[in-house]
Amino acid sequence: MPKGQDEPPRMKKRRSTSHSRKAGLPPGTLVHIGEIRADHTTLTSISYDSAHFTEKLLSTVEPTPQRVGPHEFTWLDVRGLRDVTWLGNLGKQFNLHPLILEDILNTHQRSKVEDYGDVLFCVVRLFAWDATSQSLESDQISLVLGRNFVLSFQERSTGVFEPVRERLRAPGTPLRNKPIDHLAHALIDSIVDRYFLVVEGLDTAAAPVEDAVLTHPTPAILRTINGLRHEVQTIRRAITPLREVLMTLNRGESRFFGDEVRPYLRDVLDHTMHVQEDLDSVRDVLSGALEIYLSSVSNRLNLEVRVLAVLTTLFLPATLIAGVFGMNFQDMPWRDVHDGFWLAISLMAVTATVLAAIFWRRKWLKTDDPN
Repeated sequence: MPKGQDEPPRMKKRRSTSHSRKAGLPPGTLVHIGEIRADHTTLTSISYDSAHFTEKLLSTVEPTPQRVGPHEFTWLDVRGLRDVTWLGNLGKQFNLHPLILEDILNTHQRSKVEDYGDVLFCVVRLFAWDATSQSLESDQISLVLGRNFVLSFQERSTGVFEPVRERLRAPGTPLRNKPIDHLAHALIDSIVDRYFLVVEGLDTAAAPVEDAVLTHPTPAILRTINGLRHEVQTIRRAITPLREVLMTLNRGESRFFGDEVRPYLRDVLDHTMHVQEDLDSVRDVLSGALEIYLSSVSNRLNLEVRVLAVLTTLFLPATLIAGVFGMNFQDMPWRDVHDGFWLAISLMAVTATVLAAIFWRRKWLKTDDPN
């Protein structure tokens, strides 16, 4: 298989299909909804048992592998959902319900699991953290589990399943000696493990923010805090339904996961709880940073208002003196004095100087925190 097949393709422009195109159509109508991130559909077919392993990189113009016998397992990984007609034909080959194909093509699904009798359908959200742009990328991965096959669908190549492929390629690996439900668990576990990388990226991005708000709070820091909080909330909204999916599988409600694999599913469920706890820690850090920022801005505003009040107070005696000597009375002190004007100006200056000295001694003229 060519190297780098799981590298995300470079796209010039992301295209999307609006939900409005689906309005009014009957249930099960195949319409792609979401961003188109691949120009064409590619698929990797893996057939294996304890003694044999076959891997092929196919395209939509080639025939898809036939369903295998009871002692051989097949994993078909589909990347790129643009070819709706081909996906419909694939659904007919594997007897997939039209609603499964509809949900696969709608890439804005929440995590869920549905039993369709012959197959089990599962949707899981995959996240990746871009440290350069400080942004979160989200992808939908759909899994279809049958008695001896697994189908995985994703809009683009993310590389999340490459460790599972490496395990299958190794001769004598335990995964090749296990039933197909162990492969489905491995795929779900690989997706959940990516959550830890995302949380670590968010935690790394949030660490300098806490120091920045203490030293130099700026509007740019506020935008960073709000952006990170939004990303944390996005993952939290995805974790809750994912936990429901895993709890459903652990309760034994699904006939597709045996008793042997359920302890491993509980371990994946435990991982999601750890992810949620780590997200709560990052959220608390960001909430604390936001409170510090707002307190710093409010404190700075109070100091600036105090300085303005002090300056106003400095000129208040001068205004009072000028107002008194500006009254039109016949007899007023210093009116006939030759240096009366300069005496009034001197009185104003002395009063302002005394007040300024008092305010300076109390540190009321400084715009930074006197404490």
